Amino acid sequence: MKKEQPIGVFDSGLGGISVLRELVSLLPKEDFIYFGDAAHAPYGERTEREIRALTTAQIDRMAAEGVKAVVLACNTATSAACAPLRRRYRQMPIIGMEPALKPAILSGEKPRVVVMATHATLRQKKFARLMERFKDAGDIVKLPCPEIVEFVECGEIHSAALHEYLEERFSSVSQDPIDCVVLGCTHFPFVRDVIQDVVGQAVQIFDGAAGTARELKRRLLEADALRESGQKGVIEWLSSSSDPNYIERAKMLYAL
Repeated sequence: MKKEQPIGVFDSGLGGISVLRELVSLLPKEDFIYFGDAAHAPYGERTEREIRALTTAQIDRMAAEGVKAVVLACNTATSAACAPLRRRYRQMPIIGMEPALKPAILSGEKPRVVVMATHATLRQKKFARLMERFKDAGDIVKLPCPEIVEFVECGEIHSAALHEYLEERFSSVSQDPIDCVVLGCTHFPFVRDVIQDVVGQAVQIFDGAAGTARELKRRLLEADALRESGQKGVIEWLSSSSDPNYIERAKMLYAL
């Protein structure tokens, strides 16, 4: 690793931009390559084998282009591919995502926590182990919300249709009061305001982007690969989408 090399940020689409914003905020002098695999999205409805293959193919490409670290800015891709990628690239930091269940659970005494995520994230062993770890510290409720990914990918982040969809999804878990909501997909922070409106202002909302950024900084410092001087870094935007407006939509979300 050399300090001047860029950092790769990968997601199935636009969701990882919510993580990229935290990364740039914490590490403003670093260069980033953002790749959204929109041609194969949504990942949340694919099999674990498919997700692993798609993710690995893109990380192999990033590694060949000379990134010094990779952030899997996607909970679904992390669950399916992070462990094998770390074995494949032992000398390169691979930073994954994890639903912010721990801070949610620690926010109160035996809180009722709703974890919003894709079907793939909620059914994989990684999340099952996380739930098992905190099962006695609170009431953890899984709430699959895969359609939010499509709302965000289309740029529909404040619509009446989105609000109606969220009202319907939360109606299935609102028989008892909700203390916290965990955003277990990187697309979901873009609709955080609508989620807050649906669940009420008293409900705390957590996501894992800031923790992921801190972990990346820690790993770069550990490897003496952190760029500490020079001008503000740049972002290179890449996508597998055939939509000519896709990159502009990505930049619009980044600027929100």
